[in-house]
Amino acid sequence: MIENPYSTLAIAGTGAIATGLAALASKSSDQVWMLARSDSSAERAMAAIEKTSKRIEGADPSRVKTTTDPADLTEADLVVEAIIEDLETKVELLARIGDIAGKADLSTTTSSLSVTDIGSASGHAERLIGLHVFNPVPVMNLVELVVPDQVTPEVGTRAASWCEAIGKTPVTVPDTPGFVVNRLLFPYLFDAVRFQERSGMPSADVDTCMTLGVAHPMGPLALLDLVGLDVANAIGSALFSDSGNEDHRPPVSLVEKLAAGDLGRKTGRGFYDYY
Repeated sequence: MIENPYSTLAIAGTGAIATGLAALASKSSDQVWMLARSDSSAERAMAAIEKTSKRIEGADPSRVKTTTDPADLTEADLVVEAIIEDLETKVELLARIGDIAGKADLSTTTSSLSVTDIGSASGHAERLIGLHVFNPVPVMNLVELVVPDQVTPEVGTRAASWCEAIGKTPVTVPDTPGFVVNRLLFPYLFDAVRFQERSGMPSADVDTCMTLGVAHPMGPLALLDLVGLDVANAIGSALFSDSGNEDHRPPVSLVEKLAAGDLGRKTGRGFYDYY
């Protein structure tokens, strides 16, 4: 078994990625801190961690503590930022936590933004890497590991060891918008949306064609709902800004759902209704 190099882990965020990582990390880290924006967010996150831990052999939610005070992260060995996909918000948080947790390796779970830019703007470029994990965290084994040129090599080595210690497979990828998976995946997902716009086919029928016809475990429209239409829009916008390829531009109906507040599973409605 790979030895975990991080005894104390800190996760900034309380969403699905953050809580999934906390539950998984509780197997091997002595202490896992979760930084929440409010007491109510912390309470919901803890409930999610306890629920997820029941499905993970060896998970110990008693090792997880929540806080709303970044000062509690002082002794962290690794900080994982898992908040909204917004450059300024990520930079501000990582700059602050990086100053507080002076010995910690720093990471971002961004799925579309430049890790190099986040590191440079935060003032901690030599310590900040990308750890793009996939939802649902306990099930998806891949981690896209981004180690920019300015990062101290040992940071990348430790992070790769940590990924393996929690049962993930790290693959080092270039710091390009969408990395590998999303850059190849999203033209397919968005084409499914545009096909539905043209054909008028129900979401379930489009997805059934791909699950039964190509043996995909999940159809493209259901997958977009799982990812979150807000996240999908951010990824597509970043890809389109970089490439200018119309295949990367978020489709009209996806943008309309986003404007209506229908973000997929997280809000109960997207390409499907979950009520």
